[in-house]
Amino acid sequence: MIDLAVIAVYLVAIAAIGLRISGKQRSATDYFVGERNLSWWAVCFSIVATETSTLTVISVPGVAYLGAYGFVELAFGYLLGRILVAIFLLPLYARGNLVSAYEYLGQRFGSTVQGLASVTFLVTRLLAEGVRLFASAIPIALLLAAMHVKANYFEIIVVLAGVTVAYTYIGGIRAVIWTDAIQMMLYVGGAILSIVVLATHTTLADLNHAFDAGKFQVFEFHTHILTNPFAFVAAIFGGAAFTMASHGADQLMVQRILACKNLRDSRKAMIGSAVFVMFQFALFSLIGTLLWIKFGGRTPAQLGLTSPDQLFPEFIIRGLPPGISGLMVAGILGATMGSLSSAMNSMSNSTLTDLLRLFARRDYGDKAMLRLSRISTLFWAGALVGFASMFSDTHSPVVVLGLSITGYTYGALLGAFLLGLLVKRANGRDGAIAFIATVVVMAVVVLSVKIHGQALAFPWYVPIGVAITLLVGGTLSLTHPPDAPRTGREKGARERRTAAQPALPNEG
Repeated sequence: MIDLAVIAVYLVAIAAIGLRISGKQRSATDYFVGERNLSWWAVCFSIVATETSTLTVISVPGVAYLGAYGFVELAFGYLLGRILVAIFLLPLYARGNLVSAYEYLGQRFGSTVQGLASVTFLVTRLLAEGVRLFASAIPIALLLAAMHVKANYFEIIVVLAGVTVAYTYIGGIRAVIWTDAIQMMLYVGGAILSIVVLATHTTLADLNHAFDAGKFQVFEFHTHILTNPFAFVAAIFGGAAFTMASHGADQLMVQRILACKNLRDSRKAMIGSAVFVMFQFALFSLIGTLLWIKFGGRTPAQLGLTSPDQLFPEFIIRGLPPGISGLMVAGILGATMGSLSSAMNSMSNSTLTDLLRLFARRDYGDKAMLRLSRISTLFWAGALVGFASMFSDTHSPVVVLGLSITGYTYGALLGAFLLGLLVKRANGRDGAIAFIATVVVMAVVVLSVKIHGQALAFPWYVPIGVAITLLVGGTLSLTHPPDAPRTGREKGARERRTAAQPALPNEG
């Protein structure tokens, strides 16, 4: 009952806090970028909370239990990638009063490429977040069942989405960012408490035994670099490319950066998020190591479990004191709601900024755009619930497809940005053809390419996609004179956007 009370209080409190701190929204710009005056550290925490889901919280300990600290190694690649984003991509967004990352592509290549990028982002988010929402309901249902509370997946999905949309609908990005920061501190605090409880039953001899068994190993130099995502080259190089796409070309993350006061704060939030993610991975990996010590290195099957993902939830229910268990479950809920609220708001943003505003034949006032923003948020919330509810078990191949969907699209998104930066003579036609070709080729790569019977490691998807985009777009750019004129419609749209966009404050 104590645990259930903690969870109930959390759900009510987070909705109330989100509504309280959201402030008054006057326009769609306020709704999506919060008047560009949010603290960099709050934005930093929001980025971390957005990229952290229930699967991260329960899967990283399982990976460390069976292996070592591969996710920490991957985080070094993330740090490198975000430094590159801060240096090369963030200045692009700081040059104009952008609300969406894909407005840059519209300015550089025209409306076709901007629309393609936006639709690709929306489809990617719908698949990835819908599957993530469903997958998050699975451990929550198990945890509630252990507390003698019966709830099916659909009920959990509806409750999570309902509470999340309550503050996202009214408060916009300001409510999303501040509640993300609170939720991140909650699940990190729960992880620290779990470590304290586990450490009280761990001796120095136990730690030495784990060290000798290689449980604290961070870097892997002797594994196949094409099939093992934690091989050193794959983790550093592939991880850097992946995070450049996810944090430099995905509206889900870029929207948070656009809410910062200036370029300097944006860079601090971006790089700081990588440092904190590394700390977070180390924290959850340490939980996996301590669980390995606690269970004597037995396999999940020997413990009566069906997967390593059940190790941490099992400890939460059986090994934590009453109240602390509820706090940790609330932390898992927070991880889910943080990524879900971010997805709702960013999908609404892209729908209005990159599609409605770009292709509509009429201008909307501030109040009308704000109303449409909230309607769009409700629409995507319903779409995510509907999509998540389509699944019936964790072993569905569609789940695997949804979780790896970024492999199809991230290379094309990042490649489009790099094509615009690096190939000056590339025009809208080149960008559109290269974008479509990359998505098609990556579908073949993800589904068909095998190395010694094993799938290609996911960190390589983005570098391959970027290479295809640059190769196709660069080759096509040689088929026409440099600085080819745009069509009248594209040129006029660009001039209207430029005239309507005042410069940002001092970039710092």
